[in-house]
Amino acid sequence: MAKMSRFIQKSLESFSTDIGIDLGTANTLMYVKGKGIVLNEPTIVAVNKKTGQLVAVGNEARVMQGRTPSHIEVVRPLVDGVISDFEVTEEMLAYLINKVRSEMRTFIAPRVLVGVPSGITNVEMRAARDAARNAGAREVFLIEEPMAAAIGAKLPIGKAAGNMIIDIGGGTTDIAVISINGIVVAKNLRVAGDHLTAAIMSYIRDQFKVYVGEKTAEDVKILLAAIEAPEGGKEHVVRGRDVITGLPREVVITDSDVRDAIASQVDTIVESVRSVLEQTPPEVMADIMQRGIHISGGGALIPGLKQLLEEVLEVPVIIVPDPLRAVIRGAGIVIENLELYEELLIDKEGELSPTLLT
Repeated sequence: MAKMSRFIQKSLESFSTDIGIDLGTANTLMYVKGKGIVLNEPTIVAVNKKTGQLVAVGNEARVMQGRTPSHIEVVRPLVDGVISDFEVTEEMLAYLINKVRSEMRTFIAPRVLVGVPSGITNVEMRAARDAARNAGAREVFLIEEPMAAAIGAKLPIGKAAGNMIIDIGGGTTDIAVISINGIVVAKNLRVAGDHLTAAIMSYIRDQFKVYVGEKTAEDVKILLAAIEAPEGGKEHVVRGRDVITGLPREVVITDSDVRDAIASQVDTIVESVRSVLEQTPPEVMADIMQRGIHISGGGALIPGLKQLLEEVLEVPVIIVPDPLRAVIRGAGIVIENLELYEELLIDKEGELSPTLLT
């Protein structure tokens, strides 16, 4: 019976599509075994409130943001890296998985690997697992995002040497020290890209008395966010609604305004990294001082953040290649070699995954 079970399992693997998913607060990326990264869409969904049906997903929904009639709502089903609207997340995943499967022309349900923030609760893990399974996955595996990012950055996580990674995503910042395929010290911080965007919205409202939408504030962040003042300075015209009159109004936002807006969030990230280093064992700390701290995620692209961390922490800091895709690259490496990376997977109780082939 055991041999027959393994034969059936191998047969399913040969005809199905294994998928790695970076289910992020800001963007969802998918990796298909043997094909590479096949999808990169904003984690945004437009829902018809009258019928409960999806109207648009990803880029199509993002275009609608702030421009919909009253019966259509554009929502982000993940908040701070975890599922806040289970049903919408399930429908979004089903849509995206089916989109990938139709392009691959496979009919057998896939095995799915989902990246989750470090330190999430059992309930949050179970929600991620159930959402993927209800969306059509045959088997679901979970991996912590900083571990996936470290694999994607090609750090030697299996060796007896300290590796430190900071993954600054849309909803969370994961800070982890890794050695011998395990996390030595980690901290999950609910301060990341979305919080910088919200801070910019609040700053424009408070300082300029103008309401702007999330998409406008995000554009400002991408264009102007920097730790140090760029040569010559930068500015951007934004349009919104006057707080007092309610009429349309435009104002000029400078890079100095954005630095003031995001200063407290950046300080929180830096202090959290310092806190993790203070908890790191001396031998591992010595490795990190020699090997440096690696940064991934969209936050790694903020000009001057690398230099700020080096100045405050007195440790070399390296931005990983293509930091936006570090987690999905790592998930892809794992999905290509599930048996090899089995010990890195976590189950719904937060323990190591059981044997994959039963």
